[in-house]
Amino acid sequence: MTLMPRSSAAADASRPLAVLVSGGLDSAVLLAESLHQYPAVWPLYVQFGLFWEKTELQHLRRFLDAVRTPALRSLTVLDMPAADLYGEHWSLTGVDVPKAGTPDSAVYLPGRNVLLLAKAMLWCHLHGVPKLALAPLESNPFPDATPAFFTDYETIVNQAIGGAVRVVQPYLGLHKEAVLQRGRHLPLQWTFSCMRPIDGRHCGACNKCAERRNAFLRAGCPDPTVYQSSEG
Repeated sequence: MTLMPRSSAAADASRPLAVLVSGGLDSAVLLAESLHQYPAVWPLYVQFGLFWEKTELQHLRRFLDAVRTPALRSLTVLDMPAADLYGEHWSLTGVDVPKAGTPDSAVYLPGRNVLLLAKAMLWCHLHGVPKLALAPLESNPFPDATPAFFTDYETIVNQAIGGAVRVVQPYLGLHKEAVLQRGRHLPLQWTFSCMRPIDGRHCGACNKCAERRNAFLRAGCPDPTVYQSSEG
């Protein structure tokens, strides 16, 4: 069966939204808020083959079950294997994962948003979903998370596919603690922010676990996370 884009008029009338979800705090809160703003919300997860994805997906499915409303559509997992690009990188092997205290640059995956958006925007175009949301924050330092990047990339992909998918970043002016304040009532124990999970738990020692701990602390919210290690 060949998938064809629905008419833009029909898509605009029903106002569905797709949300790029990773299972982390920011995209989880964005998705939960969207369920009360849109009549249909499609969670999209792009699978690269990264070390933590199996555990991340397990958490994400539990989170979706916990926040389910009539607006929530089925989780769509899109495959975008990156082993041929990243090789023996720590993100694929789990070896020498950046520890707590390392700079933000240590966790940068080159072009990740380029790959995420290419697949997600095309999915939206083919399924008549006019808007795609993702959750970069004000503090995101990477070159593929700037307003200019999102504007230019939206334009070029739509030009390539003859589409009109909008890419929106509702949290671009927020810090993580502000997002936590918005989502403190949510089942955040089912979000996941770790690069080297151990037995299905946050390792407690990596850069992302430290960022997560610090965010809960700064936001003044209880941290419901079970960490394997007390480091950080």
